[in-house]
Order: sequence, then structure tokens, then C-alpha cells
Amino acid sequence: MAKKQQNAAVENIEAVTKTEAFIDKYKKHIVYGICGIIIIAAAIIAYVQFISKPRAQKADEALFRCETYFQADNYDKALNGDGQGCIGFLKVIDDYGCTKAGNLAKLYAGICYAQTDKWQEAAEMLEDFSLQDDAIISPAAIAALGNVYANLGQNDKAIKTLLKAAKTADNASLTPTFLLQAGELYEAEGKPEKALELYKEIKKDYVNSMAYQEIDKYIERVSK
Repeated sequence: MAKKQQNAAVENIEAVTKTEAFIDKYKKHIVYGICGIIIIAAAIIAYVQFISKPRAQKADEALFRCETYFQADNYDKALNGDGQGCIGFLKVIDDYGCTKAGNLAKLYAGICYAQTDKWQEAAEMLEDFSLQDDAIISPAAIAALGNVYANLGQNDKAIKTLLKAAKTADNASLTPTFLLQAGELYEAEGKPEKALELYKEIKKDYVNSMAYQEIDKYIERVSK
């Protein structure tokens, strides 16, 4: 099951490279990319349920209730609770900030803010999320932060963050995706030569990636 979840996450994150220019669809990257994160996050939630500490168990249960609203795209209740069984991601952070679930709630909260166009709040939450030693959640979280910076008009910072995400991922699925995003931002900044370097890297080193399948058109575009 875990293997299938990881594959599904990779497919969801890669899918963002298959449509129109990145500069016009930051929000779609967040929507589809984070779907992959949430699938993996669900596996983490299942794992931490085995932790014996009552505090960690309570945090996990609280997070799970918030996640239900998140998956239903009800970002307000996911963030702030429903006044009944769900206390909201923000309260999970306040009450259980030192637990794994409390940390993961920051990632969820950041995406909720992004989905409601509250980019500054999204940046603050994603910046506060503590990265883990994993191959998917942390790189994708970094890339989501890059997308948020782009929406804030901080393209230089966005590019730097996306390149960090690519390096952190260090795999043939996520790395070329993030390199492609950074390249398109370089184009938007009027730096086609920088974009070309990244596109050539994808062409050379990631022949089995989805990004590779369309990379020639990107190379041709910036080589004119």
C-alpha cells in the first residue's frame, strides 16, 4: 500500500508540468502537487497512531478530523474548526506544536491559506514547517513554498526555493519537475539563458521523467 501511495504521489506532482506555462498556474501546482503530499501524509498519520504517548495520539486524532475538511476543500473549517469535533489546524499547531502531527498541521495550514489566496499567511506557515529526512513530503513542501513566493511576486526567491526543492528531492521524478518550474520562472524574469541551463540538465540527466517528454519545446523556445 505504501508503495502505491508513493507512486500516486509522484504521478500527481509530475502532472503539473503537462499543461500551460507555469507562470499562469501557480495555484494548480499547489492543488495537484500537494495532493501527492497528502497521500503520503496519510501514511504518516497511520504510523504515528502507534506511538504510545497519549499527547501524540490526541494530536494525531485532532489532525485526522481536520484532514477530512481539507480533503473536502473546506479550507475554513480545516483551518479554524467546526465548533464540534474538529478543532482546526491552527489549534492543532497551538496545542500540539511539538508533535509530528503539530508540525504536519503547519504544512496543511499553509496549503489552506494558499488555496484561499492568503499568500503571506501561507508563506509563514510553510516557512515554519520543519523539514524531515524523506524523499517526497519535504521536497514537495519546499516547492509549494516556492510557488507561494511566486504568487507574492518574489520570483528570485521562488527560483532559489524551487532549486532547493530539486536538490532536496534528488530523484528522477520530482527533481526535473521542480527544475522545469524554476526554468519557466527564469523565462518570466527575462533570463532565457538561465532557463536553458536547467532545460538542458533535464534533457541530459532525466531521460525517464515526464518533464523530459516535452523538454525539447522548452529548449527551442529559449534558444530562439
